[in-house]
Amino acid sequence: MRKQSQNRLEHFTSLKSKYQATKYNDSSPASLLYLILRKVDLGIELSDLELNWLGESELKETLEAIKQEQQHRFQEFGNLEFEFSKLKSKYKATKDNISWQSSRLYFLLLKLESGNLLTDSEVKWLRANGLHETNQIAQEVKRFTQLKSKYKATQYQDSYPDSKLYQILKKLEVTQSLSNSEYNWLINNQLLETAEIFKQQESVKEANFAELKDKYQAIKYSDLSLSSPLYLILQNIDAKNHLSDSEINWLEQKGFSETIAIAQELEQTREFAALKAKYKATEYQDSTPKSHLYKILKRLELSNQLGEQDINFLKKRKLTGIIEIANEKYVSTLKYKIDLGELLNESEIEWLKNNRREDIIILAQEKHFTALKTKYDVLDYQDKSHTSLLYTILQKLELKERLEPTDIAWLQENRIEVPLATYSYYRWQKEPQYQGIKLFSGKILIAYHTIEANFYEQEFQRTENKWNLANASSHWRKADEPKQALQLTNNLEFDKIKENKLKAALLTSRGGAFRDIEKLDKAENCARQAIEHQPKSHHPYTLMGAICFERHQYSDGEYWFEEAIKRGANPRDMDSEIKRVVKNAKDENKRREVIEYLLKKDSKRYAWAKSYLKKTSDNGK
Repeated sequence: MRKQSQNRLEHFTSLKSKYQATKYNDSSPASLLYLILRKVDLGIELSDLELNWLGESELKETLEAIKQEQQHRFQEFGNLEFEFSKLKSKYKATKDNISWQSSRLYFLLLKLESGNLLTDSEVKWLRANGLHETNQIAQEVKRFTQLKSKYKATQYQDSYPDSKLYQILKKLEVTQSLSNSEYNWLINNQLLETAEIFKQQESVKEANFAELKDKYQAIKYSDLSLSSPLYLILQNIDAKNHLSDSEINWLEQKGFSETIAIAQELEQTREFAALKAKYKATEYQDSTPKSHLYKILKRLELSNQLGEQDINFLKKRKLTGIIEIANEKYVSTLKYKIDLGELLNESEIEWLKNNRREDIIILAQEKHFTALKTKYDVLDYQDKSHTSLLYTILQKLELKERLEPTDIAWLQENRIEVPLATYSYYRWQKEPQYQGIKLFSGKILIAYHTIEANFYEQEFQRTENKWNLANASSHWRKADEPKQALQLTNNLEFDKIKENKLKAALLTSRGGAFRDIEKLDKAENCARQAIEHQPKSHHPYTLMGAICFERHQYSDGEYWFEEAIKRGANPRDMDSEIKRVVKNAKDENKRREVIEYLLKKDSKRYAWAKSYLKKTSDNGK
């Protein structure tokens, strides 16, 4: 107890001295003054009663000292808060809103500011609180501190990463040359040991430069500056890096042909090693670019195919694995070509046969067959085999070759089986009864007539026989090219054609083309001239009948059709012309008119017209 009393007495005496109250005689620890001074020293605000007591006790100097202490404490409080704010801004921690009094961050930032490193647990705390930028700066501070230690610069106080010293030390770490200003900065800041390390690095690099020049035959280059482009180029060569075009051009301009040759040989050696690994030929001893194997593998990279001499070379050296890889690579190339819809050429097919890869040939043919069936609208034809006669015929059409009579007969005999769901559509287009679609129709028919038309045009140019013009004109019409048919006979001088039969044939064909493009007056004029030149031929009469039906002059049309039958025309051909009029009628009322006329005339013969009548009714709904 006596020791405690003594301590309290000494404390009271110290407080009286601090707050200028030594004149106060009462030194008892039970004194009111002791209580007041203890509260002040702890930063506790005094009550009015306590302040009044000090005044009444004539402790004015003590009151003034207390006010100064409170003012100083308030100012320090603000200083601490301001310093914390500055540190948060500097170390990218502004999103932390905790008061500086209770925040752990203040201590960590001040630790960084003083150049001390954070512990692992402190780093984890930064991460856990989302202070990633602060942590990144902390890591940079750590690296900066390590570099300062490594390069003898620990006397430099600033440890923040934006320091110029940090940038210099990072250059030294990768042995990058410093600028004159950076070197002078080290000298001016008394970092002489650091500057000496830089000088040592430069000496090592200069020695290395000289060694590289000797190694790669560039000793005639007198510039020893480490900033010379040659130094970087030689370093790239030594590091087995690929030289850029600009680097090779620089060497060429400076006359370093030996250096270029060495670099190219080294690169070829590396490429050869990579190719041997790729094509499983690493057991082959010769690794120089002059090796014939290197040339083979280079060609293989470009063409995917080996020549006969290359194959013999590989077989003699038991490098058959390369042949197998090359063959598979070539097969993959051909498959890709097939997938693109391209055709295999003769040499490719021959190679596949020689290598027993008929499966690829069949694949190519089946793909091609499918593509041709799609192109000619016969994809639904059931026979999908590449041996189908249809494939042979489509290939001929694609090559613009004429079909044989047996080809045409086969196309006429064979049909595409149409699902019953589409029966009414096809019946409307082609057939009075459902039997499927003839192959000799649509795009195949048009392609056939186009080829025939071109053939007869060429025959006319070769022989000047105008019967070829008549045939060409007829085929152009059947190929849905009436304007092309007309063009053939536009400049014909009919008066100079002596053979009436030929005149009639040309005029009939020309009239038919005019009918196709709905120029019926010109069509009639041609038909009547044809009748004058050959009154016994049924063709111009048939044309006249069709023209009349197009004009809805049915009785006149019937007359001309009867005249045509008298001269040998087949009644079924007349029905075909009438059906064409019905099918192509653009005015629904006119179509109905002709259908009703036909059914009234002969409902059995013209029963097919009922389907067109039904179609008209459906469209009208």
